[in-house]
Amino acid sequence: MMKTALALAALALGADAFAPAAPATRVATAVNSVWDDYAGGVDFRGKKFEYDPLNLAASYPPLVPWMRECEIRQGRTAMLAVIGFITTDFVRIPGDMYSFEAIPRTIDAHDALLKSGPMYQLALWIGLWDLVVTTSAMQATGNGEREPGDYGWYWFAPKDEAALEKKKVAELLNGRLAMIAVGGIATQSIVTGHGFPYI
Repeated sequence: MMKTALALAALALGADAFAPAAPATRVATAVNSVWDDYAGGVDFRGKKFEYDPLNLAASYPPLVPWMRECEIRQGRTAMLAVIGFITTDFVRIPGDMYSFEAIPRTIDAHDALLKSGPMYQLALWIGLWDLVVTTSAMQATGNGEREPGDYGWYWFAPKDEAALEKKKVAELLNGRLAMIAVGGIATQSIVTGHGFPYI
């Protein structure tokens, strides 16, 4: 008897899966896209390119300024890293610990300088920058008082707003390319054992 009651209950509940669904009502709302508020929705040809495959901007709108700040910062760091990787294959700063004899390949500099100490000083200065500048800047960005990546350093910026917007897009695109390039440079340096041009 109990088995029959359970079987009938399961069949009744399972039948709902095949019943026609109620018609869905659609509501049209104007959604402000992240691409409307921030530069960077174009590709290197200047064509529309709104790339967010995981839909993070729509899923986490309060975090969009933080994500853009991270993208700009990582792009700037990667651009410096690419220049640093290439430059140190040809020129070194004075000092025996930085010489070509002490560190023949740029890719080996991290481990060699970690053992001798300068990397700790670099970590200290970056950490100090993060505590003093980045923390307050991110709070201001979260409060809407500052645009992501804007430290107010406009010494070389164009005066025209359209030209400044073009420079912002160029910085994003160059930063994105540099993030990929620095990974390629590091990989090729390790695989081939050669410096620039890494082949």
